[in-house]
Amino acid sequence: MSTVTNTSSYNYKVVRQFAIMTVVWGIVGMVVGVFIASQLVFPDLNFEPWLTFGRLRPLHTNAVIFAFGGSALFATSYYVVQKTCQTRLFSDSLAAFTFWGWQLVIVAAAITLPLGFTTSKEYAELEWPIGILIAIVWVTYGIVFFGTIMKRKGKHIYVANWFYGAFIITVAVLHIVNNIAIPVTMWKSYSVYAGAQDAMIQWWYGHNAVGFFLTAGFLGMMYYFVPKQAGRPVYSYRLSIVHFWALISIYIWAGPHHLHYTALPDWVQSLGMVMSLILLAPSWGGMINGMMTLSGAWHKLRTDPILRFLVVSLSFYGMSTFEGPMMAIKTVNALSHFTDWTIGHVHAGALGWVAMVSIGCIYHLIPKLWGKEQMASVSLINTHFWLATIGTVLYIASMWVNGITQGLMWRAVNNDGTLTYSFIESVQASEFGYIVRAIGGFLFLLGMVLMAYNTWVTVRSADPVKANAAAQMA
Repeated sequence: MSTVTNTSSYNYKVVRQFAIMTVVWGIVGMVVGVFIASQLVFPDLNFEPWLTFGRLRPLHTNAVIFAFGGSALFATSYYVVQKTCQTRLFSDSLAAFTFWGWQLVIVAAAITLPLGFTTSKEYAELEWPIGILIAIVWVTYGIVFFGTIMKRKGKHIYVANWFYGAFIITVAVLHIVNNIAIPVTMWKSYSVYAGAQDAMIQWWYGHNAVGFFLTAGFLGMMYYFVPKQAGRPVYSYRLSIVHFWALISIYIWAGPHHLHYTALPDWVQSLGMVMSLILLAPSWGGMINGMMTLSGAWHKLRTDPILRFLVVSLSFYGMSTFEGPMMAIKTVNALSHFTDWTIGHVHAGALGWVAMVSIGCIYHLIPKLWGKEQMASVSLINTHFWLATIGTVLYIASMWVNGITQGLMWRAVNNDGTLTYSFIESVQASEFGYIVRAIGGFLFLLGMVLMAYNTWVTVRSADPVKANAAAQMA
């Protein structure tokens, strides 16, 4: 069957592709996550040499952040920029290249990381050939996105596109600067930076990968899909602009809080702490703006599980952006650093905020992209919501308890100054928390499997021609 291809229509083919791969990579990333969580409960699950925790853990983070989260960002940004600018994507061929190029990056990561090819840099483990491919795909993404904005029918640029645009530009700069390296073989390179400078640039990258990839981009989702699903305008458009400028101005300075009590100059550590505390204001401003958008529409939460996903994601966003600045305070960090509390904080943001807002947006998109009134099963969406929420709470609560327990045990000393507990005793004390964490992760994964089934049933019954025509009108 032929599809609508006239130049006045929107390009939803690439949006559909990224939407489907969001679900696929979400399951893959979370399967690996549940497996490595289980390895900490059952050490015999560490299969040498390729399936050990040390090799699978970076695979998990890359799969969840860049494969699952990245695909959601590509899908939603390509959709939103076309709808709000009322024009087709700048280039269909370049958009197609970003899809296939991004999938190639993900497959390359899935092969090289278990084989042990890694830079050892957090969130930037992929070696130089893959790093170059990422840069090429990302610059192409920027060309497509900003080229589309330049083609827009009206003068105004909707605020969601501001967040998407800042995320695209900043991630490009972060990735390119942090990945400058000298190759020594095909799969080994050394950073051009050394010592404290290398650490500083890495965490300038690492924290702003969180700040822009995992925050600014997903706030772009929030500012489009929450009002759409609620059927209400953004609570305060002025606040959304203040939120944007405050967030991008402050977030970029917060990285040094990852390096408290290190060789980094003390004033740089303190600057990172102060900027992290200031960051609470714009973060909560955005969260409140999203929540207040539901004014007059709160009753919809009783019957709309998609809206529930979006609202609960905002709750987790508010919680994790309070917790982050608190953990950046040096005295708190002295207790929390290197403990499972940090893992709990990361997953409050990753599962509670990033994954849940992505899931809500994809549930919103799938019927529109395939010309359906709604997903095949609303009850399955509702079940998915409760599995995801309960799973997230179990995960983060178990890691909070583990983290505080570990921090207190590590710093406990006897009267003669010797340590009260050995390290292995803190590991033994953490076992129950690891069991609860694995259960929580499994529940979240089970919800993703239900989503995949629901998506498959919805998509398989769609007529391509009618779906494309309906999507243009959605």
